[in-house]
Amino acid sequence: MDLLVIVLVIAFPLAFLYLSLKHIKKDDLPSPPGPPGLPLIGNMHQLYKASSNHEHFWQLSKKYGSLVTLHLGSVPALVVSSSKMAKQVLKTQDAIYSSKPAMTGQQKMSYNGLEMAFSPYSEHWRDVRKFCTLELFTQKRAQMSVRPVREEEVYRMIDGLAEAASASKEVDVHRCFSDFASSIITRVAFGKRYDQGGKFHRVLSEIEALYSNFFVSDYFPMFGWIDKLTGMMARLDRTFVELDMFYQELIDEHLKPDRLASTTDDVIDVLLRNKSSASFALTMNHVKAILMDIIVAGTGTTATVLTWVMTALMRNPGVMKKVQEEVRRVIGKKGKIDEDDLQNLPYLRAVVKETMRLYPPGPLLLPRETMGSSVIGEDKDHMYKIKPKTLVFVSMWAIGRDPEDWKEPLEFIPERFLERPDIDYKGQHFEYIPFGAGRRQCPGLNLGAMNVELALANVLYTFDWELPDGLRSQDVDEETVNGLTLQRKNVLYIRPKIYVCP
Repeated sequence: MDLLVIVLVIAFPLAFLYLSLKHIKKDDLPSPPGPPGLPLIGNMHQLYKASSNHEHFWQLSKKYGSLVTLHLGSVPALVVSSSKMAKQVLKTQDAIYSSKPAMTGQQKMSYNGLEMAFSPYSEHWRDVRKFCTLELFTQKRAQMSVRPVREEEVYRMIDGLAEAASASKEVDVHRCFSDFASSIITRVAFGKRYDQGGKFHRVLSEIEALYSNFFVSDYFPMFGWIDKLTGMMARLDRTFVELDMFYQELIDEHLKPDRLASTTDDVIDVLLRNKSSASFALTMNHVKAILMDIIVAGTGTTATVLTWVMTALMRNPGVMKKVQEEVRRVIGKKGKIDEDDLQNLPYLRAVVKETMRLYPPGPLLLPRETMGSSVIGEDKDHMYKIKPKTLVFVSMWAIGRDPEDWKEPLEFIPERFLERPDIDYKGQHFEYIPFGAGRRQCPGLNLGAMNVELALANVLYTFDWELPDGLRSQDVDEETVNGLTLQRKNVLYIRPKIYVCP
């Protein structure tokens, strides 16, 4: 059912109730300003009309300021659009802003919040995060288990691109990078690779869609029956059953004695081995939920960043030339780049940083939910009260384009990060937090960044890149669509041409 129709169905039966209210409680401090809404549905209709939520929120920040109040049905919402206010939310008052809302799709797929990314803040969440940090995201594990897989998959991707280059074929860069990223993640997590077009990738695409889809019950609880009427709940249940069966088959394979005795540990092995020794009751559902986090976050983010890097480079041929010259000068005739080479490529690293500033992988950080009342504001004359259970969106799209923090913010200028090499993505510089900050920061950010840098260095070293015949750099568009990550609206096709080292 069309979202606007759903909104109207909800609005009119409740309008009389809304208009009959005679007593409105006044707070000492106001809420932040925001666009006027309609009775009961609030600002839902405005989001429906917007081409993308992150663009819409950015435009609102230009009109109303760095803190914007919205009403999404019965749910109050706050949009944060400056580094100063992001620091307040993610660091200074992190204890209030560290929970996550219990959204229908995300809760179902995470086995009712048994993982890290989408579960509400609690002692259980702290236990799960601590366990994953100590057992799954260690430097030792990265070197022993992840590094060889990453390098093998980079070289496999290069071989595939070389075949396309030999045939003068254009490639869909997002599909190419998605295959690369998912192969790393599935090999590290499951011990095997899944080819594009199979059951795993079909289910993964459906999960990503359900994570970001609109469920009426999230914003209008008394009208949750509409989700059944539209088929959304049936779709969610069907996908969950398929996912659960997929994970159970993998777990059963890993429980076979001969498999455990003969294969290098992957994530499932680590989880099963620690099942009885963890500081909390680590159930099979925990294992499945943690796998879900790793797969969704690891695959989507890496492919998204690499796709936008190539978008930016094709739009800026001068930058493309400069970064390729650096890579080829430093590597020489070595032929293939490994992780040890990356520290000698500062401009390539600056290109990646600039891409994540202008095209953040998550244009809106995963929404948070306040656990209590908060007072926040730019200065003492502009202080606002934020209510408990407020949905909070931190807009990396707006922060990365804020002229208060960035000169020529809409221009792609990697050199800005050479001038400020201290700015990184680890959550200390709030004008640049593509992986978030505070206690809900992405724990796998170092692994993800290494995936991007190693793949990009090899792609730029091995190939020159051309647009399809008739297209110029200024023809490469930047249109986006809504999703968990920043997705291009249109496929980017480009042609690799094998570089011959002189």
